[in-house]
Amino acid sequence: MKLARRQFVLSTVGGAALCSLPSAAGAYEPITIQHRMGTTIVKRLPQRVAALEMNEVDFLDQLGVPVAGMVKDYVPHFLAKYKADAKVQDLGAIVQPNLERVHALRPDLILMTPIQANHYQELTEIAPTLHYDVDFKNSEKGHIDVVKTHLQMLGRIFEKESLAKDKAAALDAKVQQARRETEGRPEKALIVLHNHGAFSSFGRQSRYGFVFSALGVKPANAAVETSLHGQPISSEFIQQANPDILYVVDRTAVMERRPVMNAESIANPLLRQTKAWKNNRVVFVDADAWYITGASPTSLSLLIDDVVKGYQR
Repeated sequence: MKLARRQFVLSTVGGAALCSLPSAAGAYEPITIQHRMGTTIVKRLPQRVAALEMNEVDFLDQLGVPVAGMVKDYVPHFLAKYKADAKVQDLGAIVQPNLERVHALRPDLILMTPIQANHYQELTEIAPTLHYDVDFKNSEKGHIDVVKTHLQMLGRIFEKESLAKDKAAALDAKVQQARRETEGRPEKALIVLHNHGAFSSFGRQSRYGFVFSALGVKPANAAVETSLHGQPISSEFIQQANPDILYVVDRTAVMERRPVMNAESIANPLLRQTKAWKNNRVVFVDADAWYITGASPTSLSLLIDDVVKGYQR
């Protein structure tokens, strides 16, 4: 008696190709993923996963997949349980993971992002390594789709396709919630990063470009820049831009592991002259979600909540 064989399937979403190879019913179907760094073949259901970036840890958490090891230098509050868990091995830093620890972990799958791109070849010698094709410098085009594609790809790899589909649908619902708030609204917003008293702004073609393109926020700054850390600006620039809504990402709080700044902690008279400040529409956002992550289901949900707050005050 011949076993039924599944038809070869190729799907391409957001620039990544995922192939499901024919196999006998009931067996794990090897998966071939084409990404910007190369091709990764997952031949069996991964049991020991190493995550080298916090967005990847969140994807695993959302899918209920155990994390064998992860970098633990900057862990967002919504993933704090992993930092405190001694069973989850510490693999060093996000920018510079400890490859000896990764090797000692004996993972059967490694998840990485462009931040670790220079280690890709070394990592592939340890275990199959999947590169998350997200652009942290310019998220204007397709950012939400890239997140959903990666979620669904991991759902396929870990045989969690139904759950991944539900999570993607929930993310779509959050995006639509934001668009209902911003649609037809005249307010213009400015996104700034605070770092030890200095500020940088983020426009359409930047790390937070999707806030404007996907969520429907109108920018108060028409400048075009592709940047990870934003365009340095002065307090005078913010005053002259005079945004109706001001979103403040407190990088200093993240790097120094302290509470995010608030209105009482800013003594800048020029910021206090903006419409946003006068109308109590300055949002000190969830810095972990915006700065450490920003490309995973939980972080996007928190980020969207922050965006909506600017329109509800």
